Amino acid sequence: LTSCRTMNPLPPADLSAPGWKILQGQAVWQPPGNRPELAGDLLLATNVNGNFFVQLTKTPFPLVTAESFADQWQIEFGADEHSWRGRGQPPQRFVWFQLPGALLAGKADGNWRFANVTSNSWRLENPRTGEKLEGGFFP
Repeated sequence: LTSCRTMNPLPPADLSAPGWKILQGQAVWQPPGNRPELAGDLLLATNVNGNFFVQLTKTPFPLVTAESFADQWQIEFGADEHSWRGRGQPPQRFVWFQLPGALLAGKADGNWRFANVTSNSWRLENPRTGEKLEGGFFP
């Protein structure tokens, strides 16, 4: 017998725990296809274990929340309207999973291209799909 099991959501991220580094700023996201740009507040939290939490909000609503914790990942669009979860490496197709590595290592995977625009702003884009995320963090 075989079965398939839906993964449980990750527990809420405790960003007040020791070891988390939090960056806050603003970003403009151009989703793939011909969808309109979305601007909002960006939060990126990373810790020494390689875990991360990324959220774009248009106060008071979360537009996107992406997390990677240990060997699990999840991404939610809207208020859990569309969500995916899995184990292992997060999928390369989501810009939100590319952002932490791009900012820390200065490079992105697959078709993604990363560039520092100014001393505190950056651009992450996929020329194949037209998706783009541009932003900056407050000092």
